[in-house]
Amino acid sequence: MNLFKKAIFFTDIHFGLKSNSRIHNTDCLNFIDFVIEQGKVNDCETCVFLGDWHHNRASLNISTLNYSVQAIDKLSEGFANVVFLPGNHDEHYRDTREMNSIVWAKKYDNVRLYDDITVEDDVCVMPWLVGKEFARVPKIEAKYMFGHLELPNFYMNAMVRMPDVGELKREDLKCDTVFTGHFHKRQTHKNITYIGNAFPHNYADVADDDRGVMILEWGAEPEYVAWPDAPKYRRFQLSEVLENTEQLLKPNMYCRVELDIDISYEEANFIKEQFIPEFGMRELALIPRAGEEDHAQEFEGELNFESVDSIVTSHLTQLDSPQYDKTLMLDIYQNL
Repeated sequence: MNLFKKAIFFTDIHFGLKSNSRIHNTDCLNFIDFVIEQGKVNDCETCVFLGDWHHNRASLNISTLNYSVQAIDKLSEGFANVVFLPGNHDEHYRDTREMNSIVWAKKYDNVRLYDDITVEDDVCVMPWLVGKEFARVPKIEAKYMFGHLELPNFYMNAMVRMPDVGELKREDLKCDTVFTGHFHKRQTHKNITYIGNAFPHNYADVADDDRGVMILEWGAEPEYVAWPDAPKYRRFQLSEVLENTEQLLKPNMYCRVELDIDISYEEANFIKEQFIPEFGMRELALIPRAGEEDHAQEFEGELNFESVDSIVTSHLTQLDSPQYDKTLMLDIYQNL
């Protein structure tokens, strides 16, 4: 008997992201409703989650935990079978799986948590690998592999490619078809597909909306469905926005607008106060042109220029030094 007949997949939802933001956690819960809806529409009896249910591996915020439990309740009620495998953010320790933040999912009769490499019914389920487990991978053969894998030469996001480091290589994966979480950008190379995370999370996902769920019937090609209510991240120039306002600005959008034309403090305030409520946006940040740091002083305060996160990411991306591996430093920072 196969592990599934027809299943819906999603990955890397990260409950508790953005300092346990209620907005993000509500997005996560609404996305779960979308998963259940798509599961019913597509006659999926099984739901498979490919890792990183929670974001903070060190501790769980009480508010985030409440959202998380509600989501598991919904999935358990919405599907005959639910498959969970822990990602690196779900593991308390990086080098062992002895303690993870989703262990309580085992309490549900129809939820199966795969916290060890398992091969059954021509399927390999592979959680975040630890210790010497990498040596086992080349020996595994199956029709499908579902995992949370860190593979070289795939893009971690639209800007940064994973360097050729680490113990796991593409050629180690002998299964016919591999679907995995971990890197949030949807991408395929030969038999390996990163299915893309649940929905965009930050400005590293600018204009990259290929996220959502994957529908897979046993033996068929996968189909992908994006969540229509997902938050979106965009970068524009102010002249573009003023000329094509209704075409560019959308609900639930986070938008950074470069000031390519001169405006006053009062005009900047008016743009924010007018556009954010009119279009149901979440953020409209006005960013000075590069090299105009002095001019930026005019718009300090409520205009919400670059966040600390974007500043650190930008500086690490631009780092050019033989002493530091900027890709590794970005990965470390983004996983803090």
